[in-house]
Amino acid sequence: MQEKDIAILSSFDKYTTFSFNGRKLTFRTCNNLERYTKVLLWDNGYLEVMAKYKHNEEEIEEYIDLIPVLEGLYMDKEKFLSPIKGVKIEYA
Repeated sequence: MQEKDIAILSSFDKYTTFSFNGRKLTFRTCNNLERYTKVLLWDNGYLEVMAKYKHNEEEIEEYIDLIPVLEGLYMDKEKFLSPIKGVKIEYA
C-alpha cells in the first residue's frame, strides 16, 4: 500500500475525523473518547477500531460506519471510498 491510498482516522474533543485525498469528514462522537488506538478492520466504509475512553482503563472495540456520514453530506460514497486501501490512526 502506498501513502496516497491510506486514509487518516483521528479525534479531538467530542469529534472524530476521517481524512483522505484532501477531504476531511468531521462528525460527533462520545464525550468520553480519549483516542483511537488501533485499526482492526477497514471494509469499504466500515471500520472496526480499538478506542480508549476516559471512564475505562481498558481499550474497547468500536465500530464506525462512514456510509451514513457520506450520505448525509450528499457525497458520492463509491467515488470517495473506492480508492482507500487502508486506514491509519494519526494524532499531532
